[in-house]
Order: sequence, then structure tokens, then C-alpha cells
Amino acid sequence: MRSRIVEIAAAAGIAVIAAASAQATDVNVYSYRQPFLVKPLFKAFTDKTGIKVNVVFAKKGLIERLKTEGTASPADLIFTVDIGRLHDAVKAGVVEPVKTDTLLANIPASLRDPDGNWYGLTTRTRLIYASHDRVPEGGIETYEQLVEPEWKGRICTRSGKHVYMIALIASMIAHHGEEKAEDWLAGLKANLARRPQGNDRAQVKAIHAGECDVSIGNHYYYQKMLDDPKQKAWAEAVRVVFPNQAGRGAHVNISGASLVKGAPNRDNAIALLEFSSGEEGQNIYARVNGEYPVKPGVEGPERLTAFKADDLPLARVAELREEAGRMVDRVDYDG
Repeated sequence: MRSRIVEIAAAAGIAVIAAASAQATDVNVYSYRQPFLVKPLFKAFTDKTGIKVNVVFAKKGLIERLKTEGTASPADLIFTVDIGRLHDAVKAGVVEPVKTDTLLANIPASLRDPDGNWYGLTTRTRLIYASHDRVPEGGIETYEQLVEPEWKGRICTRSGKHVYMIALIASMIAHHGEEKAEDWLAGLKANLARRPQGNDRAQVKAIHAGECDVSIGNHYYYQKMLDDPKQKAWAEAVRVVFPNQAGRGAHVNISGASLVKGAPNRDNAIALLEFSSGEEGQNIYARVNGEYPVKPGVEGPERLTAFKADDLPLARVAELREEAGRMVDRVDYDG
């Protein structure tokens, strides 16, 4: 039995779903993750269990949809990226806690909600990308060094308002306190080569073009650029630096999932969560997007080495997101 993917184009919002009514043996997933990223995982689950997975995909609005549907919602699970969206779902009251021995054994405590409201299923780290030609090996090794005078006019980043940047800033608040974190963010802005713009790949492109020497970006874009003939030269122009390896480790974020409140197919939904956290599911889910598995002992991306990850609980990062956003405004990071 094959999984059924129902895509809802961003332009159309989420008002129309072209899908038949789900059966009791199904699992219904609302996903912010694109279908090609989740379909292999769900197909493997269906092949193993016989449980069909129906997916509604949208770029935005799924949490709002769950609020509107209330107890009538057919959704069992919500899949998304970034700790922020998982935290938003908890605050919106549309998910409920679940704890099983399997989930607790497979997913480290720092990558799951203490109350069981969400679980990380893959991790991604914020790397430092450094020019091969203009930054010597070992020339930069920590996030904190990004504010040193030698980097003035040499750094590119995307908007400070983006969720990936907000999570990194929140982690800096957690480690250094608000005052020092704000000084760091102001110092980072002072060292920018240009106004924040574009996505993570655009920053590496700018290094290749000589517009800057250092950038910050998620690790999996490195592999994606190497696999793209038009972008391969960008990736080959940089080395990847896992920050803070001699200290706390590199900041990580997650893709993850939550059990929807009142899930009509609760048992099957929990079975899918457990499968996603197990060795087979982890190998599939992490490999598709080049992310790192959360389950200890499962190998990560082929082109990047293992690294020391910051074990700061992501629940704490989630709590500090609002303060991080205000900090971005106070230093006028994007201005």
C-alpha cells in the first residue's frame, strides 16, 4: 500500500483538499515539510505496517487550520521544521503530550519537549562557511569570534528575523545572558559586508563572488550545492566549520512532529512517531535531506563528519525566541 500525498499550493492556501475521507486504519499528517522529504519515510512505514499515511502539505497556515477545525480535525500528527513552529503549536493548544518508552529511548532529552508535546526527528546545525582562499584553516572556530575586529566588512547572513537566525540568537542568550548576547548581535551586524538578504545558499554564493569571506548557514545546503551543477562552484569555494567544538558544541535545530490534540487515529499516529525515531526511519528521514539523525548510533550525512552538538535543551531555545526577536529589532540588524 502506498502513501497518498495531497499537496496544497501556497497560492491556494489550505482551503481545498483533494482527498478522499481517511479510513480508521490511516494516519493523517499535516506537514510543513515538503512531500518529497516525507514521502519515502511514510512509504516505508506503510510497507512495514500496512497503515496508510495521508498528507496535507502547506507552506503556512496549518496551525491556524487546526485551531479552526478543533475537535472535528482529521489530523493526527503535525510535521514541521524549526523548534519555533513546534513551540507555536503547543502555545496554540492544538497538540497534546505523548510519552512512550520507545520515544524516550530513541530521542535525547535535549531534542524533545519535557512534557512530551513535541519530538525532534532530525537535527540541523548552523555552520560557519569560510572562504578557502581568504580564511586560513582554523582562522575562525566559534560563533563568538564572528564579532572580532578582523571580520569587519567580511560577513554575510540572511535576515536576523528568519527562524534559523532567531534560534541561534536564542541559544546565545541562553549561554551568555541577554546583555552579552545583544552585544554579540550588535557586533555581528557591525561586521556585515552587506545588508542581510537572501537565503543560506545566497551567502555562500556571495563568498564565491568575493562579496564576503564568512557566512552562517545550515549544514545540509553544503551537500545540496555540491549536487547542483550550477552551485557546485559555490560550495567548492568554502570550507565548513562546525563552531565551538572545543567548548559547548555547535548550535542545532530540529525537524520534528507533534501529536494533534484529540487525534482520531492516536495509536497509529504514535506508531508512526516511533517508527520515525527508530533506526530504519532515522536512516530514511535523515538521508533524504542530508540531516543528522536524532537517534544515537545512526550515521549522519556522508559528506560531513560527525560533530559535537550543543546539548542546550531546545525547549529553552523556544522560550527565548520572543526575546531574540526583540533583540533583532533593538540592534536594527536588518537595517
